[in-house]
Amino acid sequence: MWYVMIDKNYEIVNIIEAESLNHAEEYFVSRKQFVDKDTFDSLYKVLSKQEYNLNQEAFGRKPSSEQIQWWKDEETYLDADAPITKSNHG
Repeated sequence: MWYVMIDKNYEIVNIIEAESLNHAEEYFVSRKQFVDKDTFDSLYKVLSKQEYNLNQEAFGRKPSSEQIQWWKDEETYLDADAPITKSNHG
């Protein structure tokens, strides 16, 4: 499975194919030559490529809590000025 190392800006720093998340983390920690994992964890995060892609897709969508601005879709004339339509009932 593919794993990505991302920074705090959620940008991919490195990518690797590994057997597990633990193997990927061990590789990235040794690659960056950090003495302790806490320092690494404070700067980077390791995710599966699939999880990263799902998060990117979710962050790219409009939030459902976004306000609808109905008045922008309304007509600009007053009801009194509305065009009169003829009825087919006669």
